[in-house]
Amino acid sequence: LGVFQVESRAQMAMLPRLKPRCFYDLVIQVAIVRPGPIQGDMVHPYLRRRQGLEPVDYVSPDIQSVLEKTLGVPIFQEQVIRLAMVAAGFTATEADMLRRSMAAWRRQGDLTHLRDRLINGMRRRGYSQAFAERIFAQIKGFAAYGFPESHAASFALLVYASAWLKRHEPAFFCCALLNSQPMGFYSPSQIVQDARRHGVTILPIDVRYSQWDHRPETSAPLSANEQPAIRLGFRLIKGLSRDAAARICQLPERHRLSSVAALVEQARLSGAELSRLAKAGALAGLAGDRHQANWAAEVAAKSTGLAKQKIIPPKVLPTTSEAQEVWQDYATTGVTLRTHPMALLRRKHAVLRRCLTASTLSSLADKQWVRVAGLVTCRQRPATANGTVFLTLEDETGLVNIIVWPAVAEAQKAAVRYAELLQIHGTISRDANCVYVVAGKLLDRSAWLTGLATQTRAFR
Repeated sequence: LGVFQVESRAQMAMLPRLKPRCFYDLVIQVAIVRPGPIQGDMVHPYLRRRQGLEPVDYVSPDIQSVLEKTLGVPIFQEQVIRLAMVAAGFTATEADMLRRSMAAWRRQGDLTHLRDRLINGMRRRGYSQAFAERIFAQIKGFAAYGFPESHAASFALLVYASAWLKRHEPAFFCCALLNSQPMGFYSPSQIVQDARRHGVTILPIDVRYSQWDHRPETSAPLSANEQPAIRLGFRLIKGLSRDAAARICQLPERHRLSSVAALVEQARLSGAELSRLAKAGALAGLAGDRHQANWAAEVAAKSTGLAKQKIIPPKVLPTTSEAQEVWQDYATTGVTLRTHPMALLRRKHAVLRRCLTASTLSSLADKQWVRVAGLVTCRQRPATANGTVFLTLEDETGLVNIIVWPAVAEAQKAAVRYAELLQIHGTISRDANCVYVVAGKLLDRSAWLTGLATQTRAFR
């Protein structure tokens, strides 16, 4: 999650099947999960050949000279151009016409005017009709969008660098991702939850210690294998200006602040700024839970300078429940470091307690019937998937990948398109080390998320 290029659902599913062992494997990994190779039916033949399930057949030495690095399957645009020249006798000018017809980012490349020239050229050079048709189908697939090898290689270098950072420096990697938001597939909440599952300690926003950006924080020198904690920054607080955060950050020895009143006086905070800090939990270190912090903020906001107005607090302030704290976290920052919402919901709803968690799915057998539930964090409906919808659910233990076939998606389209919390009944589908749930029934449980503002990356 968060690694450049291979953070998508399709790439995540391909990784355990392709199992990159060297840098060039990453180049292929980047290029193969594209509309061109997928529509040209190149993905499965390449995987079968790589796994030794299908013999590698180059047909002729000329074809081998072009496709040997990719086991006889064209993966890159350059290979397609070269194939047209060595197999169909294209001139350099004709090959350049073909290249322009396959221009990147075009939804529908126009190759029909070159079909006869390609197929007849291959037939004249002794290739079978079936082979010629297959090569043309692959070239036509690249018109939808395929990568040049040089492009894939430059991306693969960034894949390697970001994967190395996530593996060896997960705290710094997470911190950098958070400071680069908004970007990519994943919300700050998902990045934080993933980092915590990888052993990174995340510290809450605190007016005494936070900066505008998120940053590594440690109280002692780290050993070689230790990671710093990450202190969340003010940038997460919805509606808080950078100027207000700067006034707080510039306070000398602010870690010694002892009261909300001192903070207001020294940082010259307005009532609205103070309220946002209180509601986001950033005053907890000075005033306790949100109810206490909100009261302290109201008292401080009504005071003028050092003139203390006599405002009598109630004898007993109600204690903020854990659920209220979680809901407020999402409402004010989009991130919670408390109990995951799914764990809270399971306590309340017996039907969710009967649903399996993400961490238990890897041990189940193929075709086994299951019930799962989670927050909907991603919806995808790729143009190459012919109406199939892919959902990602998040629970307290991880992510669940859901496949919704077209007929099911159409029959239950309201839940597929709009639900923020889904309960799904379906069957396990195993592919290499990837586990999916193929949805049969989708139940929209969004009403149980009263007050919770989640973020979904959706196709709609």
